[in-house]
Amino acid sequence: MTVSGSLLAAVTKLNVAPAGRLAQAAASKTPTQLEFWSPANHASARERGAVAQPRIGFAAGLTDAGYGELDLTLTPRDEVIWCYMRPAGPPSFTPTLLRELISMRATLQRMFANLPPGEAAPIKYLVSGSRIPGIYNLGGDLGFFIACIRARNLEALRNYAHDWADVVYHMTVGFHLPLITIGLVQGDALGGGFEGALSFNVLVAEKSAKFGLPVMSNLFPGMGAFSFLSRKLDAARAQKMILSGRIYSAAELYDMGLIDVLAEDGCGEKAVRDYIAHHRRHHTVHCCIRDVGMRVNPFSLEELLDIADIWAEHAMRLEESDLRYMERLASAQPRRI
Repeated sequence: MTVSGSLLAAVTKLNVAPAGRLAQAAASKTPTQLEFWSPANHASARERGAVAQPRIGFAAGLTDAGYGELDLTLTPRDEVIWCYMRPAGPPSFTPTLLRELISMRATLQRMFANLPPGEAAPIKYLVSGSRIPGIYNLGGDLGFFIACIRARNLEALRNYAHDWADVVYHMTVGFHLPLITIGLVQGDALGGGFEGALSFNVLVAEKSAKFGLPVMSNLFPGMGAFSFLSRKLDAARAQKMILSGRIYSAAELYDMGLIDVLAEDGCGEKAVRDYIAHHRRHHTVHCCIRDVGMRVNPFSLEELLDIADIWAEHAMRLEESDLRYMERLASAQPRRI
């Protein structure tokens, strides 16, 4: 596959809005979960029953947003949002998919903030998976990368990377809401797909899923791999895993502690529901433990943005032979669907 002249011309003019950074510019300090959500807003079981109708409105407001590359379903009884990716084109994080994930996050934050005092939170969990059979996500949008590099459009490439940083950061901190994020991997999660999977508070994977950071045309994984792996494992093992380019089975990552629940093939959604049913009564404690963990081992959006800048500047130095190799990879991705 080669990048079409129309795409190349479009990227030459493109200035992708850094949607992930806009919200950060409004304040010098991002609120912690405890600042964003007051315990006073937690309601009793009787109160939770009284707000069933507002929860229906909450669900409609979220799922009727008209997303093109996200499939959202809210199950009020379970207090869960199911968010499935369905990218247009290659099974990757397209610029549109990233912007829609950011929009969903911002919408949730507004809706939580606008709940009347004393009204119970309508959801406690967000589950993210893929609608593509056998594939969770294969990472970055290679066609977009190639077009940006050939057009010498560093700004567009950097803004794409910043949006990705915004997405994985907010998945890690639960959107700064009393919300636990769960990744559901039912197929291959490679490159940026693996990095995205690492960002969730809980990771559920079916046994046949494959994970890895394959070495790709002199482009290193710059969307959170080292940040997440060095915290979940250690810096030495993170570096070894990144440089090896090895593909791992779900069972191997489960043994390493990177996967929390290992499910039989075809049983991933049931495993998520079972996990939530078992842990829901400890939901508030789970949120607090997550926040305490990030206090002890700080994790910031600024760290991810700095790495994204290094990645984008490095990508602009790739040679034509590297870009041709990326084109071959890009042309192979649709055949995996």
